[in-house]
Amino acid sequence: MSKEHVFEVVKNVIVEVLPDIKPDQIHIEKNLRELGANSIDRMEVVTMSMEELDLKIPLMSFAQVSDIQGMVDVLTENYMASVESN
Repeated sequence: MSKEHVFEVVKNVIVEVLPDIKPDQIHIEKNLRELGANSIDRMEVVTMSMEELDLKIPLMSFAQVSDIQGMVDVLTENYMASVESN
């Protein structure tokens, strides 16, 4: 699965969690706080993205993530690791 695909999944989840945000406002270098997401919204974006991608990742893996790019990287790396282990 490509990073582009993961970004599209994350973008769709962001629009679902933050309905006032338009897809064209979401750029990979932004952080969720810039888009108006509070801490609960941010956690919801992470958990819903994991569900969409059928991943189980410890939430602490996202502790150092500061932007959408970081979230996409963690999700992609964990997806690739899960594919390699199967």
